Amino acid sequence: MDIRHFDRAALSAENSWSQRLLPWPTLNAPFEGAQSVIRAGSSSPRHAHHEYEIFVAVKGEAWIESRGERLPFVAGDIVHFPPGHEHQVINDTDTDFEMFSIWWDTDMTRAFSTRHESEA
Repeated sequence: MDIRHFDRAALSAENSWSQRLLPWPTLNAPFEGAQSVIRAGSSSPRHAHHEYEIFVAVKGEAWIESRGERLPFVAGDIVHFPPGHEHQVINDTDTDFEMFSIWWDTDMTRAFSTRHESEA
């Protein structure tokens, strides 16, 4: 068993208040991921990319904005973004919001398959 610990003390604006938890040398996975904190009264950058992405709300409450739609996003919720969908997390509360994100694309899937076959 190998545990990666979330280091809140190492978070800063330089790393967008996020810690990359994947890739992880001991875990062969077809995706990458990060744990993030959206500070009270702030938001993540509005962005889009070529990967598929899932956000899992871990603690607190915020808003998700994508393609002109704004929906509440609270602990336990999961949201999915297809490639090219612009999105942003907005925390207009007075407490921090925490979430985990996972993203993948066909190149990551191919690399996973290659590693998996070589380990078998």
